[in-house]
Amino acid sequence: MAAPIKIAVAGALGRMGRVVTDALSRDPAFALAGRFDRPGATGEGLADADAAIAACDLVIDFTIAAASAELAPRVAAAGKALVIGSTGFDPTQLAVIAEASKRIPIVRAGNFSLGLNMLMGLVARAARALPAEAWDIEVVEAHHRRKVDAPSGAALMLGAAAAEGRGVSLSEVERRSREGITGERPVGQIGFAAIRGGGVVGEHSVIFAAEDEILTLGHSARDRTLFARGALAAARWVVGRPPGEYDMQDVLGMKGT
Repeated sequence: MAAPIKIAVAGALGRMGRVVTDALSRDPAFALAGRFDRPGATGEGLADADAAIAACDLVIDFTIAAASAELAPRVAAAGKALVIGSTGFDPTQLAVIAEASKRIPIVRAGNFSLGLNMLMGLVARAARALPAEAWDIEVVEAHHRRKVDAPSGAALMLGAAAAEGRGVSLSEVERRSREGITGERPVGQIGFAAIRGGGVVGEHSVIFAAEDEILTLGHSARDRTLFARGALAAARWVVGRPPGEYDMQDVLGMKGT
């Protein structure tokens, strides 16, 4: 039997940090190497971040963009693998993670759900088949009141899948908000709408709207455990891989399908 993969959990006091810790504690393929949180956080069995990183094979990080960008070079310096579930990165933060991925393997995904990643493929196929001149695309997402970024990482993944299906860059056609007198909707635009409230785990819909019919493709997350399972699947997959930045499409073997 192979030795367990030793996991350090970043953001251990957060909701996803707790769910990941619980999930790996019930899977004999993994061992908890340490749990750490923001500098100065204490209690609940927290370890020093550098000690936890040194003791692990891989770090799982569901925190916030700034914390993940700060963490990636530290994990790279230690030569350990990294799974990032944070979202809301700016270009500078993404560049920091990309630089770290030259030294270690990193899986970074806006969503670790198998169903959501399957939805991406369906969205790309629909966007490829339905011409922009006749079909408008809108991505609608809803999350709990504590989520700090919008649109969600998963919504942006779905928008990117739609843009890829149409052979364009999302940055060229996206519209992230509308207010006031916006004028007529441009042909080919991909719009986003975000809802925040209560304890919504995650709801995503991609609407293809024509003059006389509407196609809606959607996904609903019912429990955060599904994201932890996806992160652990990514952990299994990425340990021992060459340096590089990967995503869940790589983990699931869906690239090029």
